[in-house]
Amino acid sequence: MVCILGTSWLVLDYLVPAPPAEFTIATGSPNQTYEAIGKKYREILSRSHVKVDVRNTPGAVDNLKLLNDPKSGIQVGIVQGGVGNSDKAPDLLSLGRVTYQFFWIFYRGTEALDDVRQLKGKRIGLGLEGSGGRVLAEDILKLGGVHSGNTTLLGLTVPQATEKLNSGNIDALFLTIAADSPLLRSLLNNPGLRLMSLARAEALPRIYPYLVRLVVPEGLFDWHRNIPATDVTIVATTLNVMVRKDFHPALIGLLAQAMVEAHGRPGIFQQAHEFPTLTDPEYPVSEIARDFYKDGPSFLNRYLPFWMTSYAKRTIAVLATVIAIIIPLFSYAPKLYRGLVENRLRSVYRRLRAIEASLQKDVGISEVSALEADLEGVDRAIHILGVPMRHSDLFFSLKAH
Repeated sequence: MVCILGTSWLVLDYLVPAPPAEFTIATGSPNQTYEAIGKKYREILSRSHVKVDVRNTPGAVDNLKLLNDPKSGIQVGIVQGGVGNSDKAPDLLSLGRVTYQFFWIFYRGTEALDDVRQLKGKRIGLGLEGSGGRVLAEDILKLGGVHSGNTTLLGLTVPQATEKLNSGNIDALFLTIAADSPLLRSLLNNPGLRLMSLARAEALPRIYPYLVRLVVPEGLFDWHRNIPATDVTIVATTLNVMVRKDFHPALIGLLAQAMVEAHGRPGIFQQAHEFPTLTDPEYPVSEIARDFYKDGPSFLNRYLPFWMTSYAKRTIAVLATVIAIIIPLFSYAPKLYRGLVENRLRSVYRRLRAIEASLQKDVGISEVSALEADLEGVDRAIHILGVPMRHSDLFFSLKAH
């Protein structure tokens, strides 16, 4: 029993390793949306005594590269829709889409612009190289024939771009910031700037399936001052949380639970429980995460702290293994033991058969005496064998013979 328990525990310790107490998540630039999401997860997971290291990066493109590199130390990353797919990253799993990432196009001037083609020849501030916002902004601009050959495209941080737009050093900028960002409010309140409403935004999700068309209702940001003054059509993509396929299953479940808490509430453009999503158009979704979104936490996770569930699962597995081994042993062990006893008695029977065969021949008195001595030796051998009490039938059967 002790050997079986110990062996089972060691095997399961290898096959079902305990979850690590910490992991690293790749986010984005400081004080931006990605970092805020990573910090929110860190706060939630700290209640389960799991440490989350939030690492700043240039953005989604770099996050995808880090996740694809097993030596980077990154196990989790926030990635923007449209910068990759399962063909480019076969070793990654999605935990679902978690929120919208909006594309705000601000420009200077009094003339109303509603098409990216009207930005041709202007100075446009985009995100830094390596950011997902930069990649998608360039995709949208290319549709309108706007590229670096006919337009000045500048890689700028969000603070740099807004400062240059306010000072008139650039003519327009693409922003990917949250709808409740104070920076967005300040740009909307600037009388010298206008927010572009895309007239043909309906076509963009058909061309790029990772995009969605959204309408900012009139007066949404300031009902009293009526900002914006009209409905504004914008486009957005969605952010997804990616993990490596070798990420511990227990941590996937715990992270999915944190994502539900962080993103399950209603927002300006989303309904309650719209995020996280059960599907992802670009990557396979983890079965563990999908089951959690559909059915909630497992029985063990519902009643036990996170650090205990792994040991509870291992204990259950050990008990199941032991039961699977011990029950057949209780059934077959007695039969096996009886067979061993019969095998020991078989050697005595061989001696008895030899005496029987000798008696079938013509023997003299001296030979009969020798055979009688042999028979007494067989009788003593039966007692020396020490046949167990429960097999007395075998013992007395041999004695009778």
